[in-house]
Amino acid sequence: MEGFAFLISLVLGGSVLASSVKVINQGDEALVERLGSYNKKLDPGLNFITPFVDKIVYKQTIREKVLDVPPQQCITRDNVGITADAVVYWRIVDMEKAYYKVENLQSAMINLVLTQIRAEMGQLELDQTFTARSEINETLLRELDISTDPWGVKVTRVELRDIVPSQAVRESMELQMSAERRKRASILTSEGDRESAVNSARGKADAQILDAEARQKSVVLAAEAEQKAIILKAQAERQQQVLKAQAIAESTDIISQKIQNDPTAKQALEILLALGYLDMASVIGKSDSSKVMFMDPRTIPATLEGIRAIAGNTSTEANGVQFPINK
Repeated sequence: MEGFAFLISLVLGGSVLASSVKVINQGDEALVERLGSYNKKLDPGLNFITPFVDKIVYKQTIREKVLDVPPQQCITRDNVGITADAVVYWRIVDMEKAYYKVENLQSAMINLVLTQIRAEMGQLELDQTFTARSEINETLLRELDISTDPWGVKVTRVELRDIVPSQAVRESMELQMSAERRKRASILTSEGDRESAVNSARGKADAQILDAEARQKSVVLAAEAEQKAIILKAQAERQQQVLKAQAIAESTDIISQKIQNDPTAKQALEILLALGYLDMASVIGKSDSSKVMFMDPRTIPATLEGIRAIAGNTSTEANGVQFPINK
């Protein structure tokens, strides 16, 4: 009998000892109440409580958690119905406040986030809800962090996931976007046509300027070429005249020497001069302003005799030398 009582007491003692030892995992915390009132907080590790007196009433993690907020119907400032949902990252920083200041922390967090989303969307127009998402997230984070501070909660991040307008609004937006795209296409087309016309006009103007410059250069080059040709022709004629004069002078010297050495050569000189006059008459006849000379064939011998006489008188004065003429 005594052994049985001892066994019972040993079992009861082990049970009491086991109930007094509490192990809290890393990242968790627990609240202990003694006889219905808050006593202490259990930190991670090995902890001891008084059996039958102390009781763990709340155990929760202090790590960051994710709160998935369900889609919520909102009305924007321009009376457009949209559906918005969000994701909230938060963690408990004061376990005592999280348990004693609010009855159901997660439900309170969801309702608070939904209320803040509706309030924020009501201050914006529809277009602003799409373009100012980062500003909305920052505003929600600031407002939620202030509102949850009495609950011992720290909101670290808020992200709006989807903002979906109603079906009618989406159809209107699609029509608006189609009209906007057509407008931009028309503007780009008109700008392209304008730039094409401007470039074409500039090209024609540049082509006309280049053509005028080319014609001007061509005229200048032609005038310069003509001037050079005239100068070269004049120089050639001058050279020809100089050479001809030199040839005449040399031939005159040769003839003069022949006449001095051979008296019979004077008649040959007279004949050559007469032929030269006949050649000159032929040249005169070929010119544009030529004179027509009428000559009777029966008087040709007399004419030749007259030319011979004239040439004879001329030959006596060639090069300043007097030649005797036999009558």
